[in-house]
Amino acid sequence: MVDELPDVPDDTVTLAGGGRMPLLGFGTWQIKGGDAVRATSVALEAGYRHLDTATIYGNEGEVGRALADSGVPREEVFLTTKCPPNRAGRELDTLRESLDLLGTDHVDLWLIHWAASGSVNMDIWRAFVEAREAGLAREIGVSNFDVSLIDDITKATGIAPAVNQIEWSPLLFDAGTLAEHRARDIVLEGYSALRGGTLHHPVIVAIAERVGRTPAQVIIRWHLQHQVVVIPKSVHADRIRSNADVGGFRLSDDDMASLDGLH
Repeated sequence: MVDELPDVPDDTVTLAGGGRMPLLGFGTWQIKGGDAVRATSVALEAGYRHLDTATIYGNEGEVGRALADSGVPREEVFLTTKCPPNRAGRELDTLRESLDLLGTDHVDLWLIHWAASGSVNMDIWRAFVEAREAGLAREIGVSNFDVSLIDDITKATGIAPAVNQIEWSPLLFDAGTLAEHRARDIVLEGYSALRGGTLHHPVIVAIAERVGRTPAQVIIRWHLQHQVVVIPKSVHADRIRSNADVGGFRLSDDDMASLDGLH
């Protein structure tokens, strides 16, 4: 018997450069080797069309192999990777290595994985702008930056990041942070949404029980309704499918307000 495919949402957000980014992605942090190939393959089969990896994850080759073997056309998948700031001065070489491992001639989004010190951020960002102009990255952004750092690199180059990927969940929700990004036309992308006790928080568990969903599905749905990108990860096929099965319900305004208040 073939497992029924999940009801995967097709919600996207338009980035500053015009690209469309699926709000639901599959994260691959800490997934290595054969597990990375299998998990990414399950995600693509389940209907995910957004994959998130990074140079330091050490799994770009495995993610690329799963994508190549999936039969899903490359143009249907939004592919993100990240460059660590210790590659300053070697940014384009790092990206080309990533592209070789991923088996593609471009990524849809390339992020500075975390901030460097001082003016190094501006130097790295200039290389990112060069990569975008060369077509190696369709969109460029940052991860783990605060708004002041974003303003610094934007002022230095005239180019703002399309995305900032930060740790985010109902327990970390901050309306001001969200508003600051929206004011700059920068998409907020959250990671580690299912960590930090979120899956066992009594308010989240109670909402999940009432709507007949898992706590993970409630948290993912909360992100989608806030237009915040979410990239849950797992190596378990059933959880990968379940985390994607969030297209068939919506949280009420009261539930959204309750979740927002958990911070």
